[in-house]
Amino acid sequence: MQHKEIIWINGTFDVLHMGHIKLFQKAHEIACDEFRSFSWKIVVGVDTDERIREKKGPSRPINSLKNRMEFLLNQKQVDEVYAFHSDDMLRGLIKAHEPRFMVIGDDYRNKEIIGSEFINEIIYLPRYEGLSSSAIINRTHN
Repeated sequence: MQHKEIIWINGTFDVLHMGHIKLFQKAHEIACDEFRSFSWKIVVGVDTDERIREKKGPSRPINSLKNRMEFLLNQKQVDEVYAFHSDDMLRGLIKAHEPRFMVIGDDYRNKEIIGSEFINEIIYLPRYEGLSSSAIINRTHN
């Protein structure tokens, strides 16, 4: 499955917020700028509920995988959504799609990015107003 016209995004997307929307909008802008005469897709990988519990604790996720995938599929910029339960599964999804770009938050700069060997270019974006799902959830639970 060789699609160089794919932009890849992945994360938990537990509580969608304006930072996520800005991420999708930027991916869409990149696609429009880079692939004017080609077809393209924005593909999102999303962590399973079990994976989120392993990484963030038993009180997470707030929203189920089914709901999170539905939220993502209803974003006008998102074309496809895939769930992954392990680093190997994420790596396999990225390898299968061979995305031209990955759009990711700049807090991942200088960190290992799973599947980066199958991506032509990684584009780092600053957090929009410092938003994160974890910060929002922690603020509402404190």
